[in-house]
Amino acid sequence: MMELKKLQKIGGVCAIIEALIYITTFIVYGAIIIYPEENTSAVDELTILSDNYLALSIINLVSYVLFGIVLAVLVLAIYQRLKNHAPNFSKLAFTFGIIWVGLVIASGMIANIGLNSVLKIGETAPENAIVIWSSVSIIVEGLGGGNEIVGGIWVLLISCIALKGQFFSKPINYIGIVVGVAGILTVYPLEIFTEIFGISQILWFLWIGIFMIRKPATPREV
Repeated sequence: MMELKKLQKIGGVCAIIEALIYITTFIVYGAIIIYPEENTSAVDELTILSDNYLALSIINLVSYVLFGIVLAVLVLAIYQRLKNHAPNFSKLAFTFGIIWVGLVIASGMIANIGLNSVLKIGETAPENAIVIWSSVSIIVEGLGGGNEIVGGIWVLLISCIALKGQFFSKPINYIGIVVGVAGILTVYPLEIFTEIFGISQILWFLWIGIFMIRKPATPREV
C-alpha cells in the first residue's frame, strides 16, 4: 500500500515534469532556435543547423528521450491505479502508453544521430545533406513529432476508464478525452489538431500530476 502511494506521488511528479518539458520545448522552438526560411540555399541551411547544433541536440534529448523516460513511469503509475477496476482496458491502455514511450525515445535518438550525420555529410555534399535532413525530419515527425495518434489513444483510454470508475476528477477526465480525440485527429495534416493536443495535454499533465501527488490511491483503487 505504501509502495503504491509512493509510486502515485512519483507518477504525479513525472506528469508535472512532462508539462514543463512541453512548455520548455515551445519556448525554445519559438524564441531560441532559428529555422531557415524557404528558398534558403543548402549551404546556408546547413550553417543555420550547425549554429544551432547544441540547442537542437539538447532540446531533442529533453523533449524526446527524457520525455519518454519520464512518461514510462507515469504510464506505470496510472496503470497500477486503474488495473483492478478495468483489468483488460487498463492493460490495453498500458500497451499503448508503452508503445508511445518507445516511439518518442526513438524519435529523439533518430533526430540527434541524423543531425550529426547530416552536418558531417554537409562538409563535402551540402545538397545531399539537406535531402537526408528532410528524410530524417519526416521520419521523426512520423514517429512522434507530428503524429500523436498513439499518445492520444492512451490518454483517451485511461480517461474513459477513470471517468466510468470515478477515478481522478471529472474535469481531468473530460480534458483527457479532449486530449485523446485531438491526438487521434492528428492523423489529418492540420496543424490545429496538433496545437490543441499539445496545449490541452500541458493542462492535463499538470492537473493529473497535482491530483496524484495530493491524492494517492485510495483503498478502493488498490
